[in-house]
Amino acid sequence: MTATIERVTANNKAPADTRVPAVQTTRDAETARTAGTARETATRYVLAGLRIALGWTFLWAFLDKMFGLGHETEAKAAWINGGSPTKGFLAFGTAGPFEGFYHGIAGAAWADWLFMLGLLGIGVALLLGVGTRIAAVAGGLLLVMMWTAVLPPANNPFLDDHLIYAGLLAVLALTGAGNTLGLGRVWTRLPIVQRLPWLK
Repeated sequence: MTATIERVTANNKAPADTRVPAVQTTRDAETARTAGTARETATRYVLAGLRIALGWTFLWAFLDKMFGLGHETEAKAAWINGGSPTKGFLAFGTAGPFEGFYHGIAGAAWADWLFMLGLLGIGVALLLGVGTRIAAVAGGLLLVMMWTAVLPPANNPFLDDHLIYAGLLAVLALTGAGNTLGLGRVWTRLPIVQRLPWLK
């Protein structure tokens, strides 16, 4: 009988308190919060850096073709000297199923203007962190068109850097990358942007 009572008592004993002390729980929560904040901050700055780098890529292409800075475009072929920023590549560098289409628009004044304004607008928007949605759509369209100009790509059956850059532009627009190291927050507070959110 005594042994039975002892067994029942032993079975009914409260389990050892395995709860983490409140101080340690608070400390762990603060550590996790700090780590989360640090990761978020690092992510914002990495995306801002990528935005600026991609913006410079577009703007440099504009400057080189406009002024013939000698990197890819010689001075005599500069747009301000009467050269065409689209003729050389579209007339001689295209290949694949869209070759005929690109040959047809090579050197057309409207194509030159659209191409150059696109490079300038996308580059400036990304560098400043304003209008990233519009820049992402316009830049993505331009990059996909550049991808279709040479199919299949030289180093891969279907994928090249144009498509990767287009995907990166989408990420930059979706994450509000213009708010860090850019004027994105100021831009979104403008009355016209408030009325027309697609301008963000």
